[in-house]
Parts: sequence; structure tokens; C-alpha cells
Amino acid sequence: MYVVYQARGAWASPLQLLLTTVVIAIFVITFIVQAFQIPSESMENTLLIGDYLLVDKLRYGTGGVWDHLMPYRRVQRGDIVVFHYPVNPAEHFVKRVVGVPGDHLRLLNHQVYVNGTALQESYTRYSSPLHEAFRDDFPKIDVPVPGLDGSWWLEMKKLVEDGQLIVPEGEYFVLGDNRDESLDSRYWGFVPRANIVGRPLLIYWSVKKGADDLPLSPTAGDKLFHFAYALTHVFQMTRWNRTFRVVN
Repeated sequence: MYVVYQARGAWASPLQLLLTTVVIAIFVITFIVQAFQIPSESMENTLLIGDYLLVDKLRYGTGGVWDHLMPYRRVQRGDIVVFHYPVNPAEHFVKRVVGVPGDHLRLLNHQVYVNGTALQESYTRYSSPLHEAFRDDFPKIDVPVPGLDGSWWLEMKKLVEDGQLIVPEGEYFVLGDNRDESLDSRYWGFVPRANIVGRPLLIYWSVKKGADDLPLSPTAGDKLFHFAYALTHVFQMTRWNRTFRVVN
């Protein structure tokens, strides 16, 4: 009996440690941080395709009583945020906030003006030599463009005064840093506060462009093969100069 008891005791400690680790990991992933991958070029060159982010889900609070007790802060102009895409909440987008509730906003030849003052945006990128009136001189309410959400088109008309878009209470206007290649608030509208998941903390891993197009195994789509390939080619695939970079 003594031997059996000792054996059980020997197993209990590692098992308890494993269970504790799992519980802590689930708690952290659920409430504190979450991992996301950048799938598009809309935030270049701040964030690149293949960047993997850790997102701080507590940065802006939870909307409950804890907001008054913890050092949370409001979403601010210039913040990069991860949020549920309002048109399809199952998708996550990442963009930069340029308009907060009450702001009067407009773009003139790419330049963003908020409450009559030009924003200083050293992070923006313009990849197209062509001028598009709706994209570059927003808001335009006279002519719709391809990709424009219909309900947003109708709502926008009610919120434009003196050529400026007024950001309603509880809503945020976001743009991609790659302004010519970004599906953002210009095309589908505001981000409700409830949709905001958090703010990116850092890039914990970055994969070179094209590295996700891994060679196919004999059974196409074999995830185990892709994982093994990535594991054995991690040094060649990784952008080391971006790994563990703080996002700002």
C-alpha cells in the first residue's frame, strides 16, 4: 500500500503543474493577450504580411466596473487597434484610429484633417500614382465607388457637414497606414467601441513574404506536413529584424 501511495504522489505533482499551466494559459489567452496574423498589405510598412502579433486585450478595459479601478485608458487617435470587422464580425481587422467620437474629419489630397488641423503621420505609405477622388479627398457623397458598402453610403450622407465627417459617440474612424491599398472606414464605416478587441503589443514572429506558400505534400493541404516544413525551415523563413519588435 505504501508503494502504491508513493507512486500516486509522484504522478500528482507533475499532473497538477500541467493542469495549472493549462489553466493559466487559457486565462491569459482568453482575457489578457491574443495572437493574430497579418494577412494583407493594408498596414504596410508598419505591419507586414506574415507578421504575427500579440494583442493586449486589457488595454482599453472591459466596459465594466473594473474600468474605474484599473489603469485602463480610452482609445486614442493614433492607436493601432485590432477589432471585429463591422460588416462581418467573425473577421478581425487591424487599422489605425484617426477619428474619435466628436471629431470632424476630412481628407484633402491624402492629407488627413481633424477638427481643422492637419495630422502629422510619418507612418503612412502611398503606393498608387493615381488620384482617386473618393479615396484621397474623403468624404465624397456625390458619387459612389466600387467596394463601397451601401448602408454606409446612406449613413455617411447624414453625417457630413461643411465637407467634414462627424464621428458619432461610441464610434471610431480607422484607416490603414498603406492608404492606397486599405479597405477601411472610408468604404464601410465606423468601428463601434464594442468591436475593439485590443491593441497590438509586439510582433512575436515574422515570416518572409511568400513563406506561407509552403510546398504541398503528396496529400495537398496536409497541415502536419506544413508544420514540419515550417519547423525545419524556421531560420530561413523568419524575418529576424522584425521578430519581438514593439508595435507603435
